[in-house]
Amino acid sequence: MPRGRSNPDLATLEMALVGYRLERQKIDEKIRELERQLKGRKGSPAAEDSGKAPGAKRVLSAAARRRIAAAQKKRWAEHRKRMSQAAKQG
Repeated sequence: MPRGRSNPDLATLEMALVGYRLERQKIDEKIRELERQLKGRKGSPAAEDSGKAPGAKRVLSAAARRRIAAAQKKRWAEHRKRMSQAAKQG
């Protein structure tokens, strides 16, 4: 049987969590400060300027989905054509 405590002290874990949350708040504020400084300059726009939540799904119109599907079908048709030609040669 191992010696010492097998369970970490809950109060210690709670204090560590509070400390890490404080650090995260400080880091987030620094990030926002840097994004404000970069605002208006050439480069990628800041996440909060986009108006969308991070990881939000993009909504495509039906026409856009059809164009994407047609392009993919065309690529696959070309791929199959090349593969059949290679099989005939080989």
